[in-house]
Amino acid sequence: MNYIYLLLNVLMLVTGQVLFKLGLAKNGGVTFSNAWKAIFTPFIFTGLTLYVMTTLLWFVILSRMPLSIAYPFQSLSYVFGLIIAFYIFKEPVSITKWIGVAIIILGVAFIAADKNS
Repeated sequence: MNYIYLLLNVLMLVTGQVLFKLGLAKNGGVTFSNAWKAIFTPFIFTGLTLYVMTTLLWFVILSRMPLSIAYPFQSLSYVFGLIIAFYIFKEPVSITKWIGVAIIILGVAFIAADKNS
Protein backbone atom coordinates (compact mmCIF):
# COMPACT_ATOMS: atom_id res chain seq x y z
CA MET A 1 0.00 0.00 0.00
CA ASN A 2 2.91 2.35 0.72
CA TYR A 3 4.09 2.16 -2.88
CA ILE A 4 0.59 3.06 -4.05
CA TYR A 5 0.74 6.11 -1.81
CA LEU A 6 4.13 6.99 -3.28
CA LEU A 7 2.83 6.71 -6.84
CA LEU A 8 -0.24 8.78 -5.93
CA ASN A 9 2.03 11.39 -4.37
CA VAL A 10 4.15 11.60 -7.51
CA LEU A 11 1.10 11.84 -9.77
CA MET A 12 -0.36 14.61 -7.60
CA LEU A 13 2.95 16.53 -7.74
CA VAL A 14 3.07 16.27 -11.52
CA THR A 15 -0.58 17.23 -11.88
CA GLY A 16 0.07 20.31 -9.74
CA GLN A 17 2.95 21.31 -12.03
CA VAL A 18 0.80 20.80 -15.12
CA LEU A 19 -1.90 23.00 -13.60
CA PHE A 20 0.72 25.66 -12.84
CA LYS A 21 1.96 25.53 -16.43
CA LEU A 22 -1.58 25.77 -17.84
CA GLY A 23 -2.43 28.65 -15.53
CA LEU A 24 0.70 30.56 -16.39
CA ALA A 25 0.17 30.02 -20.11
CA LYS A 26 -3.39 31.27 -19.80
CA ASN A 27 -2.23 34.38 -17.91
CA GLY A 28 0.66 35.10 -20.26
CA GLY A 29 3.25 34.38 -17.60
CA VAL A 30 3.88 36.01 -14.27
CA THR A 31 6.17 38.63 -12.80
CA PHE A 32 6.86 39.59 -9.22
CA SER A 33 4.35 42.43 -9.53
CA ASN A 34 1.43 40.22 -10.59
CA ALA A 35 2.33 36.98 -8.78
CA TRP A 36 -0.35 37.44 -6.11
CA LYS A 37 -3.00 37.88 -8.76
CA ALA A 38 -1.84 34.74 -10.57
CA ILE A 39 -2.18 32.64 -7.41
CA PHE A 40 -5.93 33.10 -7.46
CA THR A 41 -6.48 32.02 -11.04
CA PRO A 42 -8.35 28.69 -11.20
CA PHE A 43 -5.55 26.48 -12.59
CA ILE A 44 -2.87 27.81 -10.27
CA PHE A 45 -5.10 27.86 -7.20
CA THR A 46 -6.14 24.27 -7.91
CA GLY A 47 -2.48 23.31 -8.33
CA LEU A 48 -1.61 24.92 -5.00
CA THR A 49 -4.51 23.13 -3.30
CA LEU A 50 -3.27 19.87 -4.78
CA TYR A 51 0.20 20.62 -3.42
CA VAL A 52 -1.23 21.03 0.09
CA MET A 53 -2.98 17.67 -0.22
CA THR A 54 0.20 16.13 -1.62
CA THR A 55 2.17 17.41 1.36
CA LEU A 56 -0.31 15.83 3.76
CA LEU A 57 0.00 12.54 1.87
CA TRP A 58 3.78 12.90 2.05
CA PHE A 59 3.50 13.10 5.85
CA VAL A 60 1.63 9.78 5.82
CA ILE A 61 4.28 8.23 3.58
CA LEU A 62 7.15 9.45 5.76
CA SER A 63 5.48 8.03 8.85
CA ARG A 64 5.32 4.60 7.20
CA MET A 65 8.53 4.31 5.16
CA PRO A 66 12.22 5.10 5.45
CA LEU A 67 13.20 8.37 3.81
CA SER A 68 15.92 6.50 1.92
CA ILE A 69 13.20 4.62 0.03
CA ALA A 70 10.44 7.20 -0.20
CA TYR A 71 12.45 10.21 -1.31
CA PRO A 72 14.16 8.65 -4.34
CA PHE A 73 10.72 7.64 -5.64
CA GLN A 74 9.92 11.35 -5.92
CA SER A 75 12.33 11.43 -8.86
CA LEU A 76 9.63 9.66 -10.87
CA SER A 77 7.96 13.05 -11.04
CA TYR A 78 10.77 14.07 -13.43
CA VAL A 79 9.92 11.08 -15.61
CA PHE A 80 6.22 11.89 -15.76
CA GLY A 81 6.96 15.59 -16.15
CA LEU A 82 9.15 14.99 -19.18
CA ILE A 83 6.58 12.69 -20.77
CA ILE A 84 3.82 15.26 -20.23
CA ALA A 85 6.04 18.06 -21.54
CA PHE A 86 6.62 16.05 -24.70
CA TYR A 87 3.11 14.76 -25.36
CA ILE A 88 0.85 17.50 -23.97
CA PHE A 89 2.91 20.68 -24.25
CA LYS A 90 4.73 19.54 -27.40
CA GLU A 91 8.09 20.55 -25.97
CA PRO A 92 11.18 19.15 -27.69
CA VAL A 93 12.92 16.43 -25.70
CA SER A 94 16.44 15.45 -26.66
CA ILE A 95 17.81 11.93 -26.65
CA THR A 96 19.98 12.96 -23.70
CA LYS A 97 16.86 13.71 -21.65
CA TRP A 98 15.28 10.38 -22.63
CA ILE A 99 18.45 8.61 -21.50
CA GLY A 100 18.31 10.54 -18.24
CA VAL A 101 14.72 9.41 -17.72
CA ALA A 102 15.76 5.81 -18.35
CA ILE A 103 18.52 6.16 -15.74
CA ILE A 104 16.04 7.56 -13.21
CA ILE A 105 13.67 4.64 -13.81
CA LEU A 106 16.54 2.19 -13.45
CA GLY A 107 17.64 3.83 -10.20
CA VAL A 108 14.15 3.69 -8.74
CA ALA A 109 13.89 0.03 -9.79
CA PHE A 110 17.15 -0.74 -7.95
CA ILE A 111 15.88 1.00 -4.81
CA ALA A 112 12.55 -0.84 -4.97
CA ALA A 113 14.29 -4.20 -5.48
CA ASP A 114 16.72 -3.72 -2.56
CA LYS A 115 15.91 -6.46 -0.05
CA ASN A 116 17.79 -4.65 2.72
CA SER A 117 15.23 -1.87 2.85
